[in-house]
Amino acid sequence: MRQIDHFIVGDSPAPTRKHQVWNPSTGEVQAEVGLGDAALLEQVVATAQRVQPAWAATNPQKRARVMFKFKELIEANMQSLAELLSSEHGKVIDDAKGDVQRGLEVIEYACGIPQVLKGEYTQGAGPGIDVYSMRQPLGIGAGITPFNFPAMIPMWMFGMAIAAGNAFILKPSERDPSVPVRLAELFVEAGAPEGLLQVVHGDKEMVDAILDHPAISAVSFVGSSDIAHYVYKRGVAAGKRIQAMGGAKNHGIVMPDADLDQVVNDLAGAAFGSAGERCMALPVVVPVGEDTAERLKEKLIPAIHALNIGVSNDPDAHYGPVVTPEHKARVEGWIDTAEKEGAEIVVDGRGFTLQGHEKGFFVGPTLIDHVTPKMESYQEEIFGPVLQIVRAHDFEDAVRLPSDHQYGNGVAIFTRNGHAAREFASRVNVGMVGINVPIPVPVSYHSFGGWKRSGFGDIDQYGTEGLKFWTKLKKVTQRWPDGGGDGSNAFVIPTMG
Repeated sequence: MRQIDHFIVGDSPAPTRKHQVWNPSTGEVQAEVGLGDAALLEQVVATAQRVQPAWAATNPQKRARVMFKFKELIEANMQSLAELLSSEHGKVIDDAKGDVQRGLEVIEYACGIPQVLKGEYTQGAGPGIDVYSMRQPLGIGAGITPFNFPAMIPMWMFGMAIAAGNAFILKPSERDPSVPVRLAELFVEAGAPEGLLQVVHGDKEMVDAILDHPAISAVSFVGSSDIAHYVYKRGVAAGKRIQAMGGAKNHGIVMPDADLDQVVNDLAGAAFGSAGERCMALPVVVPVGEDTAERLKEKLIPAIHALNIGVSNDPDAHYGPVVTPEHKARVEGWIDTAEKEGAEIVVDGRGFTLQGHEKGFFVGPTLIDHVTPKMESYQEEIFGPVLQIVRAHDFEDAVRLPSDHQYGNGVAIFTRNGHAAREFASRVNVGMVGINVPIPVPVSYHSFGGWKRSGFGDIDQYGTEGLKFWTKLKKVTQRWPDGGGDGSNAFVIPTMG
């Protein structure tokens, strides 16, 4: 059986514990990954401490050249990366390529690090006094990433962190760990010093070791909200800078004037693409008015029945299996819960099997109507190919539903009315808003982050916010006396008057 090792400098100690890596399409175990511990982390941190100062002293232009070469290598290896990703995650090849591509876009932004690192300068802020600022690296950063985007989210983190001059330790999900290791191999091939980017595998034991280690200055996390809150509290208590992105329950508001054919097409991808295993999926649709709800439902049913579920390498499949047998059971359990709560199961994906792949972890597309805000299945994240319909009486109701929800990651509104869209975007209590855009993930030169229980910490991912997270701002106030001294008191703070 294939063994997946850490990507570190020096020999890895023999693991005492291992985790199985499934092939979700066949339901078979395809590999094992060894889980590290605090002792392994000590070895990794020591390496990072040794290589980081020289990297920080490397001028930004030379760092950018490594990023440019890494970008070229990612593009050259796109197909093989997508195939490797699909084999462990289950998402179809085109979706896997999108995973890699969205991470690559942050690497492209990091290629411009000489420009974005520039500080500010004021000449003559006071008599003979100039003031300037500079952004400097923190030292060692770490990323703890989820299974659903094993390429994109690691690149979101380490691209900005390393370009800014830090060393980086990545702990990816043990469910699909191979792509993060491959990315690290390509990064060294691009010219990065060995030990600058290291990959360690592990579970809670490794997470706690990272959060507690005094030499790690900042940790970025993406995962479920309960764990995100835990990471935030423990990391902050240890004196670290923390950004912890949690779960989501994104809503799609459908106004009566919306183009329903376009809405249905958008929902098919946003709700069911990648088997719904996206924090920016659109699992709740909110038609405004009963007439809108009925017209939308009538169009959704045949569109959902037309979806093709297949193995991850099937070019005709719209989506593939979920990641593990436990996750399949969890998703189907939420459908059971919705039914018990009184919701109407319009299209039922429970018990779905794919001919020839009966052991695969497939869940059929599911549509649930007459869901209410009090239902637990509405309040919690399902993270599967399940679309719930929550009917809104009017526009005010549509604004209130996502605003009152415990999660505040993303929301979308579908309408032809510019005033309604502007009013909604201004008032809704959610971090990322799409207007006729079903998955409003900002481009790489903006930033990504949700509100409420979708995000803990004050600084978002990537873009200028990412640069702020992975650097500290040093402010310098300088004066160059013209010689001889003027009799001023050197122990008095100079004023700018």
